[in-house]
Amino acid sequence: MFSVSVSLRSLFPSLFLLLLTIIVSAAAAEYLKLPLVHKTPHTSPLQTRLSLLNGRRHHHHGQTLKSPVISGASSGSGQYFISLHLGSPPQPLVLVADTGSDLIWLSCSACKNCSLRSPGSAFLARHSTSFSPHHCFQSTCRLLVPHPSPNPCNHTHLHSPCRYEYEYADGSVTAGFFSKEIITLNTSSGQQVELKDFHFGCGFKNTGPSITGSSFNGAHGVMGLGRGPISFSSQLGRRFGNKFSYCLMDYTLSPPPTSFLIIGGEANHDVRMNPKMSFTALLTNPVSPTFYYIAIKSVYVDDVKLRIDPLVWSIDELGNGGTVIDSGTTLTFLAEPAYRKILAAFKRRVKLPSPAESILGFDLCVNVSGVSRASFPKLSFELVGNSVFSPPQSNYFIETSERVKCLAIQPVNTGSGFSVIGNLMQQGFLFEFDRDKSRLGFSRNGCALP
Repeated sequence: MFSVSVSLRSLFPSLFLLLLTIIVSAAAAEYLKLPLVHKTPHTSPLQTRLSLLNGRRHHHHGQTLKSPVISGASSGSGQYFISLHLGSPPQPLVLVADTGSDLIWLSCSACKNCSLRSPGSAFLARHSTSFSPHHCFQSTCRLLVPHPSPNPCNHTHLHSPCRYEYEYADGSVTAGFFSKEIITLNTSSGQQVELKDFHFGCGFKNTGPSITGSSFNGAHGVMGLGRGPISFSSQLGRRFGNKFSYCLMDYTLSPPPTSFLIIGGEANHDVRMNPKMSFTALLTNPVSPTFYYIAIKSVYVDDVKLRIDPLVWSIDELGNGGTVIDSGTTLTFLAEPAYRKILAAFKRRVKLPSPAESILGFDLCVNVSGVSRASFPKLSFELVGNSVFSPPQSNYFIETSERVKCLAIQPVNTGSGFSVIGNLMQQGFLFEFDRDKSRLGFSRNGCALP
């Protein structure tokens, strides 16, 4: 979920600061493994807009957490969801997993008489005995900079809560109290892990299509996994190891497989030091420190190197450009000069007929009726570190309607933002974000079902 400097047009309806006190109901786990779930969509997953992108631009070995990642496709969402419980007594919640933002926030309700037994779309703060908003003068409130509300402290009241306002690229905003709670995670091994002093945004005012529309159906908020101090990966990182990984399984499979988000020093626990893991450097951009940048050197179509100026992929002095890995954006967005070269290369090689009607938002679509198994050109990205990311064709040619497939890449205007490798392009790969070594590992091995 990306910077406000880029206005995205994704059509996929749908993807510490303080040391935490950890209490595990059984023996201490070596890692925490949280399910990431993506359910089969009832309708075509390409009918509405998605723009859940972080909006405001900024001028050791341990145990591990592993949890399922849930796809939101069944509710019309192209996102991957994580389930957790918050408060005392615990309330079940579902959050969008997003490597493109830092803040963990969820919709909150201040009502006193809400029934916890009925399905709800908000966290009921008044029903929790452990809920506590941070004070506006506390150091924790300053961690929100530059995202606190314009005047987080009302000096006429000495006990004013820390207010925040977080804006996304399409103008969507979540605003409320930056707070702390007890979070309970049910890991895949059946253990319950309880984390105290968990910091999150309790949103009482959430507006805009990204966080209230169809792309957000089934979610209560966003789990920011970015590089800032308030993100989920940062808050858990000091306890479990400063790295995390995930596999995003193919959403089109039936029944839908379960993916996992693994938090901890042994993030590649399941692949046993995967010898086929490739690595590339994670770059930093002082203007946008939240994001996980990688450096693209070259692009190949059917192993033919395209003539793309290397400067297209660079980060300029204003912080524009570069390429971000983002689990919260569905499609892939590339700098326009590179996109035009890729599009032209595909058009020269794809000989299938066009559909009867054009598909809004896509420059290349084909009718695959009568073709038992359509074949498309091979796309490869050469990255810094002599690694090559070669996704399968199903990651970038996707079915937008019956027997119609489209190139799931869109352009970003040069000088107005950066390129993004979205969650569709990431499917079927194990990605490991090693923050201590500042590198990204990836492999086609290690994503087998548990």
